[in-house]
Amino acid sequence: MSSATAPLRRPGWWHRLDTAAGGLAVDLGLYAVSAAFAAVTAATSTLVPHRAWGGIAALGYLTATLVAAGQLLVRRRRPDSALAGLPARGLVTILTWAGVALLPLIWQSVQRAAGRVDRAQEEVLVVEESGRRLVETGTPYLGPGDIAALPPGEQLLGYTPYQPGMALFGLPRAAADGWWTDARVWFAVGTALALVAAVRILRQPAGAAGSTRHGAYLLRGVQAATVLPVCALTLATGGDDLPVLALCLLALASAATDRAGWAGIAVGLAGALKLFAWPVAAVLIIWGLTRRAGLRVSAGALGLPAAALLPTLLVDREALVENVLRFPLGHGLVSSPAQSPFPGYLIANALPAGRVLAAASLVAAGVAIAVRLARRPPRTARTAAFICGYGLLAAILLMPATRFGYLLYPAAFLLWAPALDVPGIRQPASEDGPQGVDLRA
Repeated sequence: MSSATAPLRRPGWWHRLDTAAGGLAVDLGLYAVSAAFAAVTAATSTLVPHRAWGGIAALGYLTATLVAAGQLLVRRRRPDSALAGLPARGLVTILTWAGVALLPLIWQSVQRAAGRVDRAQEEVLVVEESGRRLVETGTPYLGPGDIAALPPGEQLLGYTPYQPGMALFGLPRAAADGWWTDARVWFAVGTALALVAAVRILRQPAGAAGSTRHGAYLLRGVQAATVLPVCALTLATGGDDLPVLALCLLALASAATDRAGWAGIAVGLAGALKLFAWPVAAVLIIWGLTRRAGLRVSAGALGLPAAALLPTLLVDREALVENVLRFPLGHGLVSSPAQSPFPGYLIANALPAGRVLAAASLVAAGVAIAVRLARRPPRTARTAAFICGYGLLAAILLMPATRFGYLLYPAAFLLWAPALDVPGIRQPASEDGPQGVDLRA
C-alpha cells in the first residue's frame, strides 16, 4: 500500500460515528446536549457566575443546534452543498464559541466593572491580585505569615497556587480598572492566539492528499477546546486553564510537524503558568528522546518554567514554597475547596484510611504510566497526546481533591490526537505501521 492511499488509524466505532452525515450528526448531538447542559446550569448551579453563563450559553448552543439541523437537511437534499461542508461547519464552530464563551465572558466582565461582585470566580481575583503583587513586590506570592494575618474568610484568596507566569494575565488590572483589564479577557486572547497557531501548523492545503479527512479531525479537536461546555464555561467564568490547555495543544501540534524546539517552547510556556502542563512536558521530552531531539524539547520545556521560578525564588523562597507546594499538597493554612465527587475524593472521605488508599491508587496509576513510558516510549505526537489524555484522566479521577472542570484537559487531548496524524509527515514504523508506510495520507 502506498503512502498516498494508506488509511488513517482510528477506532472503527468512533470513525463511523464521527463521519456520520459528514460529521454533522456529532455536531448536532454536541450542540443539543450542550444546550441542555447550559440550561440546567442556569437553573440549578449554586455558583452565580455559572448561572449567568448558562443563561446566555443556552441560547448560543440552541442557535447552533438549529443551524446544524438545517445543515443536515441541506445535506440530505444536496450532499455536495457548501452550506453543509467542512468550511461551513468550521464557521459555525467559531460563531458558537463567540456566543457561548466570548459573549458571556465580556458580558460578565462589563457587569463586574460596573460594580457586580458576583461576576467572576475566585481564580480571576487571585490572578489579578498576583499581578498587582508582582508589580509592587517582585513576587506574585504572599508568605505564610502574611496569609495568616488575613481575616479567616480571606486566607484562601491569599494563596496563588499557580506558577509565576500566570501573574502576567493579572498585569492589565494592576495598570487600570475596566472590563478589558479583566484577567479572563486576556486568558481568552492567549487561548485564541495559541489555538490559531496550532491550527495553522496542522492545517493542510485544500486538495492535498488526505486533507479533507484530516481537516474533519482537526475541526473536532478545535471543538473540544472551544465549544465543549466544560471549556466554554471555564473560560467565561474563570479561565486560567484555557491558555494552559491551548499551549499544550500547540506543543503537540508542533511535535506532530517535526518542530521539536517549538514544541518545547510551547509546553514550557504552559508549564510556566500551571503545574498541569508538567506531565505533558515530561511526555514530550520522552517523545523528543525517541526522535533524537530530547535536548531541543527540554531546553524550552524545562528552561522556561525554571526561568519563571528563579526570580520569585530569589525574592521570597518561603512564599513560593507555601503557594506552589504546600497548599496544593494540602498542607497550607487552609484547604482547597476542590471537592468534585470523583473516585479519589469518595475513597478519601468515605473509607477508613481513605486518604492513604486514594494516595496509593494515585501512585499506582503514576507507576503504571511510568512503566508504559519506559517500555514503550511515544514515538509520535498522536501517541503522546493519548498518553497525556488517559494519564491526566486517571490522575483527575483519583486525586483526593480535584475539580470537575479539570476534565477539559483529557477531553481535549484525546479528541485532538487524531488530528496529529498529519499527511506528509512520516510516522516511525515501530509505532504506527510498517516501515516506509505513511499512515496519515
